[in-house]
Amino acid sequence: MINKLLLYGAAYYDEYMPYERLEKDIQMMKEAGINVVRIAESTWSTVEPHNGEFNFIHIDRVLDAMHKAEIHVIVGTPTYAVPTWMVKEHPEVLAMTPQGQNKYGPRQNMDITSPVYLFYAERVIRKIMEHVKDHPAVIGYQIDNETKHYNTSGPNVQVHFVKYLRQKFDNNLEELNRKFGLDYWSNRINDWEDFPNVDASINASLSGEFAKFQRKLVTDFLSWQIDIVNEYKTENQFVTHNFDFDWRGYSYGIQPDVNHFEAAKKLDIAGCDIYHPSQDDLTGCEISFGGDITRSMKRDNYLVLETEAQAFIGWTPYPGQLKLQAFAHIASGANMVSYWHWHSLHNAAETYWKGLLSHDFEPNPTYLEAKIIGKAFQKLGNKLVNLKKSNKVAILFSNEALTALNAFSGFQGKLNYNDVLRLMYDALYHMNVECDFIDPCSEEIEEYKLLIVPPLYAASDALLDRLNRFVKNGGHIVYAMRSGFSDENVKVRSSHQPGIIEEACGIYYSQLAAANEIQLKDYSFDVTPEDTKLSAMIELITPVSAKVLAKYDHPYWGEYAAVTQNQYGKGIATYIACLPKAEVMQKILEVALKNAGLWGINQGIIFPLVVKTGINQSGKTVRYYFNFSMEAQEFTYPHQDGVELLQNQSVTQNENIQMEAWDIKIIEEN
Repeated sequence: MINKLLLYGAAYYDEYMPYERLEKDIQMMKEAGINVVRIAESTWSTVEPHNGEFNFIHIDRVLDAMHKAEIHVIVGTPTYAVPTWMVKEHPEVLAMTPQGQNKYGPRQNMDITSPVYLFYAERVIRKIMEHVKDHPAVIGYQIDNETKHYNTSGPNVQVHFVKYLRQKFDNNLEELNRKFGLDYWSNRINDWEDFPNVDASINASLSGEFAKFQRKLVTDFLSWQIDIVNEYKTENQFVTHNFDFDWRGYSYGIQPDVNHFEAAKKLDIAGCDIYHPSQDDLTGCEISFGGDITRSMKRDNYLVLETEAQAFIGWTPYPGQLKLQAFAHIASGANMVSYWHWHSLHNAAETYWKGLLSHDFEPNPTYLEAKIIGKAFQKLGNKLVNLKKSNKVAILFSNEALTALNAFSGFQGKLNYNDVLRLMYDALYHMNVECDFIDPCSEEIEEYKLLIVPPLYAASDALLDRLNRFVKNGGHIVYAMRSGFSDENVKVRSSHQPGIIEEACGIYYSQLAAANEIQLKDYSFDVTPEDTKLSAMIELITPVSAKVLAKYDHPYWGEYAAVTQNQYGKGIATYIACLPKAEVMQKILEVALKNAGLWGINQGIIFPLVVKTGINQSGKTVRYYFNFSMEAQEFTYPHQDGVELLQNQSVTQNENIQMEAWDIKIIEEN
């Protein structure tokens, strides 16, 4: 099913409705082109009102009604919000965190390692699966909901962590002490039975390993659920999960509490939830970012299981924006766009997280625009579904580097991993350079021509050697500051920095300094002096063989390099020793793209016009053009002749294309 049509849908909660209106909702869904709904992920207390007593009336009536209306259903396992009876009978299921034990009320307050919780979770999953697996409306299952470890660190978790360490270090406690540097402040552990609770650890190696272990708990928990669901699901049904991202009031960066790539391995198809700024702040960048990560998880198409309709904090979309957003998801490779949610809630925490329908359930401008999208999806789905991409640029990210760098952010001018990652990603986005994401375990590193590397603060010798070989063999790399600084155990290398990669970068340094409004000098970038102001801590680089692209404008640090470029073997390594503004980062990446032979026709089109490209299932090139602006734009279409699909109009090479505010053009080449 997921390979045959574009899915357009919404989460639907019959159990939340203030009065009977299922038939009316389905009528309005059909009018809007909704062909899938997502149900049941929040219903544990409804499905199992008392311990061992099950009631499927809400699920049954929705499944039957949707099937009659030829609307597909994705059923969620309801394990992310526990019922009151469980906490009453077993208060220990609430997670113990460094701040104490969680209280009942919020969702995701449980310990995902608790044997009691897992017993009841398995039972409810199996009861639901037994009940719905053969229903013809069901096309797939969503495992849990935006799963994370929820900072669980109670006694049960601490015991499992010690077992994990004993296995990792082959029961060699001396080796652990040495690699983690635990002699500091008398943190040395001389007996496994003396292993302390790590909640208050001041050792970044130990706390970083615990964060890695907590991410493994998430992978294990999701894998456990997948295995259960796989026992029941039919051949034509899929299993997915709605991963979320680092949250800054909207989807922002790499999720620090989940190893997305590892957790996605056993899924049939990756899924995600993407929320983003709207109105004047809509750029499409978060849609693209979340889509690129999710597509990269399994190197395939994906599902957007939640995104905003009217959304939150007053971000009701301007006319045209809902349509722009929907097609932006599809342009990144999504095969499904689903809103959270169908109707707005009348009470509780998410009352103002509004759905397609407001609290009055009546048609509104957002719903009416959804009808336009639904009709377009129905008409063009066979030309847009399963869009495939072949990118030559990848961002090499690392959960371990994120944890390690952020552990010392207060000592480094509040340097935050995701801020640097987004600085680099956003620069690519604004230059219309599409990219994939890879992690240190990727087998595909050598497939790319250019790697963009946010601060690779913690990395093994093997990974850094591999990256040196990548450059030597003709690849291009742009490193952000602090890359190569420590090993995989967050132990700082005792050599010149940036450690092993100094060979490919042709530089070294041993000192840091505060930026203190330092600007760049001796650069050839076309930017203003104001654009060259730096933040965070700077590295005082001495070039060995590298060419200097910029220095520091400072009476004492002016002799040091700030940005360098080095020919190494057949390739080039660029190193950025500071945290520049967006304008400078874009210019640095532009140089790298040109050196790698990746500066093409699409780079002649600049933001707020955004270009996305792929190959459809008929083997034809499809090009999306978005205007993320309330001002009209125009551009010269540079590619071969085709058809603009939304208007069904012919387009010729070098034709001038006019775009209205928040407009979209989709051109399929002949």
